[in-house]
Amino acid sequence: MPERGGQDTQGHISTTADAQAPGAVVTAAVRRTSLLVTLVLGGLTALPPLSMDMYLPALPEVTGALRSPAATVQLTLTACLAGMALGQLVVGPMSDKWGRRRPLLTGMVVYVLATAVCAFAPNVELLIGFRLLQGLAGAAGIVIARAVVRDLYDGVEMARFFSTLMLISGVAPVVAPLIGGQVLRLTDWRGVFAVLTVIGVLLTAVVWKWLHETLPADRRHSGGVGEALRTMGGLLKDRVFTGYMLAGGLAFAALFAYISASPFVVQDIYGASPQTFSLLFGLNSVGLVVVGQINGKLLIGRVSLDKALGFGLAVITLAATALLLMTSGVFGEVGLAPIAAGLFVLMSAMGLAMPNTNAQALMRTPNAAGSASALLGTSSFLVGAVASPLVGIAGEVTAVPMAVVQLASAVAALLCFLLLCRPWQRRNESLAAASGDPARQK
Repeated sequence: MPERGGQDTQGHISTTADAQAPGAVVTAAVRRTSLLVTLVLGGLTALPPLSMDMYLPALPEVTGALRSPAATVQLTLTACLAGMALGQLVVGPMSDKWGRRRPLLTGMVVYVLATAVCAFAPNVELLIGFRLLQGLAGAAGIVIARAVVRDLYDGVEMARFFSTLMLISGVAPVVAPLIGGQVLRLTDWRGVFAVLTVIGVLLTAVVWKWLHETLPADRRHSGGVGEALRTMGGLLKDRVFTGYMLAGGLAFAALFAYISASPFVVQDIYGASPQTFSLLFGLNSVGLVVVGQINGKLLIGRVSLDKALGFGLAVITLAATALLLMTSGVFGEVGLAPIAAGLFVLMSAMGLAMPNTNAQALMRTPNAAGSASALLGTSSFLVGAVASPLVGIAGEVTAVPMAVVQLASAVAALLCFLLLCRPWQRRNESLAAASGDPARQK
């Protein structure tokens, strides 16, 4: 076993050795209460889908209430995503310097205030502005939740935890549209933001009471902005880390193309009610959660993370291809059922792509989890923010733009995984290192 500060055979800091470090008593205590930690972190990672998905059934109503075109209203999603992306670049390095709790609690308080203002926005411009602030503040929960997982776990154990976390956070996309649809039966779209404000207050209280600090003082970075930028630059120079980051971000773009376009595709093009849309959205989220649990409980430890990831990206690509063929009329007039089936397969395969890209990337960054988490989240949300307006480029009469964005994103993700991560090459290098054969090593 390596000494404190040493490395294991894969070049990662040993979590067992870390347990001997000053401040590791807190880490060990938090790990022992893993169920509570899972619930708290699940709540933090559920906040973005709650912020997005509860609002989705209301998008057509917002379009009419604020007298704005669909493409402009979709910018309220883009603004929130862009805020979450940019906010992570700030919060991630802050959490490496000052610990996880202070930046997280500050972000949660600002999130609550911004969400409350959204409920009273008189026009779409103000709504877009405060959705941006909502995203900037909500970024704290996203990036710090991943960093806390990296503080506490490593290797296969970390990959399993990410899959378990997906079960908790995956409940949010199932429940959120259902809640949003029911809220719309009682009140208008402003009520959705009122409910989100209450959820934010409750989650802030839970974090303050039960989420302890997981980054000991001796493992924090003392540098300022310059050191944070150098750290991120070093991470981006790692070809394999960048490959996983881009693959995960582009897969998220395919996911967000669905999130952004599906309210209009399902309700306006195929004539479904907000409640039917909510049920279909929830069913797709169940598929994502179930596949995520298959990944965590059955595949990890038996199948390499790269194989599971590659299979997931391939399925996403095939599903996107089928959706493009159906929406473009290659198979003639198709109803809602075939489109819903294609979207279900695409969403379910995300259960293989998302946790494994995060785990593989973070395993390469034991000493800069906050900065690495920030880069992973920022790339995902920025690409998602670009995808959002593209799916509405042809208005509300065709689903072809959604399918085109999904297919382009899926193909690009698969190419990044194959060309940058090169899993077969790294497997050969690992076998060579294990055998001690210098002729087989790079």
